[in-house]
Amino acid sequence: MEDFFYEIFEVLPRQGVGNKEATQKAFEAIQGLPPNPKILDIGCGTGTQTFDLAGLTNGDITAVDNHPPFIDILNRKAEQAGLTRRIHGVVGDMSAPNFKAGSFDLIWAEGSIFIIGFEKGLEKWRPLLKPKGYMAVSDMVWLRSDPPEKVREFLGSDTPGMKLTEDLLADAERQGYRNIDHFFLPDDAWWKDYYEPMTQTIPQIRKKYPEEQNIQEFLDSLELEIEIFQDYSDYYGYVFIILQKPD
Repeated sequence: MEDFFYEIFEVLPRQGVGNKEATQKAFEAIQGLPPNPKILDIGCGTGTQTFDLAGLTNGDITAVDNHPPFIDILNRKAEQAGLTRRIHGVVGDMSAPNFKAGSFDLIWAEGSIFIIGFEKGLEKWRPLLKPKGYMAVSDMVWLRSDPPEKVREFLGSDTPGMKLTEDLLADAERQGYRNIDHFFLPDDAWWKDYYEPMTQTIPQIRKKYPEEQNIQEFLDSLELEIEIFQDYSDYYGYVFIILQKPD
């Protein structure tokens, strides 16, 4: 089933919610980076935001994901773009990143921190930052405190413990981070490179595996996810949070 999961997501432009404009807005909120910063992109997928970052900075970007085919795709794209000196795809575990302490000026995690949890991610990744280094992450949050039970039940199965934005900011403050900025991603960040390509891919996968009940049920869950977002996006969304580590 895991191989099938990746079969779907490998062909999507993005493996999660986001867009180029949000990446740029988050990056521009950061002031004081060195001219050629060392950047760690955690949970990079096939690297769409990695290459967006490469267009915003002359820095060196290490992109990490635990799925080797994603990294293969990313490194091929870097070679085709002539960026192998600045973009380095590495297979690794975000819960145990194998880098020296104080290696990076900026840690970037678009739509990936939920895999280990917001608080755990901030705790695990903090030692990798240089003093006064930055962390930019996007995560799903409740936009209202009164979501319908249907929405709470569905999202709770994938993102248990989902919080309001102010709760995430309080979690970051307790760990000693300084809040630089935060903003919510527009609906377009869900559709253009994520849900719309997914709706085109699902029928193809259904035809490929007509007798595989578990695969058909997983595709049903993806279609339900899209339907719930269409109907209830006023209740939840993605927030981009930019933080700074103290001295």
